[in-house]
Amino acid sequence: MIKSYKLRRGISNAIIYIILTVMAVIWVLPLFWLILSAFRADKTVYPSYVWPPNGFEGFTLNNFKSLFTETTLFNYPKWFFNTLFVSACSCVLSTLSVLMVSYTFSRLRFKARKKIMNVAMILGMFPGFMTMIAVYYLLKAIGLTKSLVSLIIVYSAGAALGYFISKGFFDTIPRALDEAATIDGASRNQIFWKIILPLSKPIVVYTALTSFIGPWADFILVSIIMRDENDKYTIAMGLYKMIQQEYISTYIMQFYAGALLIAIPITALFLWMQKYYVEGVTGGAVKG
Repeated sequence: MIKSYKLRRGISNAIIYIILTVMAVIWVLPLFWLILSAFRADKTVYPSYVWPPNGFEGFTLNNFKSLFTETTLFNYPKWFFNTLFVSACSCVLSTLSVLMVSYTFSRLRFKARKKIMNVAMILGMFPGFMTMIAVYYLLKAIGLTKSLVSLIIVYSAGAALGYFISKGFFDTIPRALDEAATIDGASRNQIFWKIILPLSKPIVVYTALTSFIGPWADFILVSIIMRDENDKYTIAMGLYKMIQQEYISTYIMQFYAGALLIAIPITALFLWMQKYYVEGVTGGAVKG
């Protein structure tokens, strides 16, 4: 009986590992192709090989060099700076708004609190791209289209709707800390900044990472707001322009190199902060 159970368990585990291995290979293949293509010397758009026939001689660093030297038509360094600026500003504003709203709903009790939370939850169910056209015309009415400020405003304005996980994390922090600080004469503002936030590093990191990743990789909003403002593109929009029909045969290698470069900072940041990211998700999922 025991041997039969161990045999069945071993077979089921083997099947699971095989499925996971196949899925991992499928997931890694595009990344492997991107890395090889970024260093490929052959400028063929659709090569018939994976590894260059002439081995390592088929690789070069010129694709990366041209990204930063051939900037007349496609200014990659400018796009990179634009993306970093928008993502950093949006990250700071979004993180602050999410954490403050989360703390408010977690600690304060006021009239219509639950109604506001329910409305926020319902609004958060709708995909953001459904409102893009309306947002564009609102920005146009106040003269903020085709500017990096407009991107920061839009990315940050609705961030507080994603307060659920942060609120769950704050719910796990004992209220006795707030009560003790209040007895000692601390205000709500002091409690939040000097007591709660220092104890909430995992959720702060989680919120900051998610707030940074969104603008870093977004394409839809930029394509609507920026239109033909080449110097104000972010990386996603700029790379998309590189592979348009009239440019793809010339800039396909720069596209691969640019796509690889833009992935490195966010990947490194995520791996560095992974521990806190996981703690923030699991801690915020304890209570809702």
